[in-house]
Amino acid sequence: MGADAATVLIVDDEPLNVDLLEQELAAAGYRTVAATSGNEALAVAARAHPDLILLDVMMNGLDGYETCRRLKAGDATRAIPVIFLTALKETFEKTRAFAAGAVDYVTKPFETEELLARVGVHVALRREIEAHRRSMATIRLLVADTRSDDDAMIGDSQAMRRVREQIAQVAATDSTVLIQGETGTGKELVARAIHARSARRDRPLIRLNCAALPRELVESELFGHEKGAFTGAIQQRRGRFELADGGTLFLDEVGDLPAEAQAKLLRVLQEREFERLGGTRTLHVDVRVIAATNRDLHAEVGAARFRADLYFRLNVFPIALPPLRERRDDIPRLLQHFAHRTARKLGRAIDGIAPAFAERARACDWPGNIRELENLVERALILSKGGRLDGSELLVPPGATPGPEGAVARAASHAAAHDATRPARDGRATLADVERAHIRAVLERTHWTIEGDFGAARILGMNPSTLRGRMRKLDIRRAR
Repeated sequence: MGADAATVLIVDDEPLNVDLLEQELAAAGYRTVAATSGNEALAVAARAHPDLILLDVMMNGLDGYETCRRLKAGDATRAIPVIFLTALKETFEKTRAFAAGAVDYVTKPFETEELLARVGVHVALRREIEAHRRSMATIRLLVADTRSDDDAMIGDSQAMRRVREQIAQVAATDSTVLIQGETGTGKELVARAIHARSARRDRPLIRLNCAALPRELVESELFGHEKGAFTGAIQQRRGRFELADGGTLFLDEVGDLPAEAQAKLLRVLQEREFERLGGTRTLHVDVRVIAATNRDLHAEVGAARFRADLYFRLNVFPIALPPLRERRDDIPRLLQHFAHRTARKLGRAIDGIAPAFAERARACDWPGNIRELENLVERALILSKGGRLDGSELLVPPGATPGPEGAVARAASHAAAHDATRPARDGRATLADVERAHIRAVLERTHWTIEGDFGAARILGMNPSTLRGRMRKLDIRRAR
């Protein structure tokens, strides 16, 4: 499980319910802590500082409503979002939940996909808000981190020199940028570099992964909503465009935006104005948009899955990131960089890179690109006994039949860049069929664990949120 995995506190006086929730959340890559009463929940929340609390309503002693009120009254627990779990469906009970301070509720018996989607959205939103609040106080550190990240764009290949040149050309402008490239090529890294070199560097860089949100929440996340705009909207909320006012909004996986949101995004890009959901007041913002996708948006336009007018608005200044297999000469320097950085992180010492390792790494295709290379270096360092770092045995020799890990990563990364939704013709498998089978095979091998060192996302060379987006698109669900 990754070091940045979110922690969820489960509060329920039924042990079977706790066990079920722990299994589902752990399989999705979350850490969990549990409490079986309201009083215990107050103590655990103050001690463990979870990212989110799942709180049962009907409990002996302190019920969920009173427990939530006390959580919101405490300085150490006030900011933790609370989602109620309730079998009560009456509007009055739901209103009580929001009045007590909950941000959402899930009705029992719940659908796992719905529960995980709501947990994911509220965890991501809390982290985004916290990052925004800290941004002005830590701007120097953020700029320093961005410069450090630039080191990961190592390489003297013509393709990388061109990328750095494009970043320098466009950063000083306010032009919209469209970054295209396979999963793991560093699209967010380029967005950060552009923001750090722009006149907006002292303002926030706000990120939204369009593939990680349920369709019904995308517009609310982008544009915010007014109190009463929909069931559960008990207070006004600002969207990402308002949070990014004066700064930069990075729309990752923009190719996954639903059609309704595409139309509204086009309007903001053209007019720099919008209304919150349920609102009538027109809001004006000054936001630079940087978008990224691993899809071929031109092909998506041709297939009528992406608006042509929005594509042209986003594609003002395109930057195409090369896959690692197209800049093999950069691999030895990348190995050195990741090896020394990871060694510092793990408190290990190495004497360099074994030449055979560097040579074999140059020959690999790296379907997961830079992220896959970095992950392999860390794995090799963990297994290393000192001296020169040699991860040759972890690599598939050139010309050999790839093992399940390499085959899965290759199929997933290439299929993600194409249309993976068309039905099979003449009984032959489509790219979607191949990708679906490979992703499911890895998920089953990892017991449906998505995040972490041994999770499916790392094996596939994908960002966990990207993997979840592909799972939704390909309708991959865990059998019950």
